[in-house]
Amino acid sequence: MSSTNPRDWLLLERIVRFGDTDAAGVIHFYHLLRWSHEAWEESLQLYGLKAIDIFPSLVDIKSFIPIALPIVHCEADFFSPIRIEDHLEIELSPLRLDAGCFQVKYVFKKGENMVAHSLIRHRAIHSELRHPCDLPKDIDRWLEVSS
Repeated sequence: MSSTNPRDWLLLERIVRFGDTDAAGVIHFYHLLRWSHEAWEESLQLYGLKAIDIFPSLVDIKSFIPIALPIVHCEADFFSPIRIEDHLEIELSPLRLDAGCFQVKYVFKKGENMVAHSLIRHRAIHSELRHPCDLPKDIDRWLEVSS
């Protein structure tokens, strides 16, 4: 574990870039869910977990990941335009729902104002059999220390 303070891996920042925006100068809606997933990945990294140990890859066949974590639900709401060069704070709130399922809520703030929020829910499945299973121990620990 890189840090013992959950705020170090649950409170992140992002700057909106030109490629994130459309002709109206606001972000494309789907970027919020991409940013949410990337914030989760960054959070895991800051906590001390390696992506190669969590996410399956056909590139490195030697490191077979026995448990996959597909997204089974996602949602997003916007409350204010998000524009180029906005500095956003992203607050993650992970929650274990049961032994094989968890979700992360994301709050996006610009200064003190909430501009959007999202939610992504994952279900653990056995990578080969595709049956539901318990969460991987590393993700379970991340959830426990993050709550």
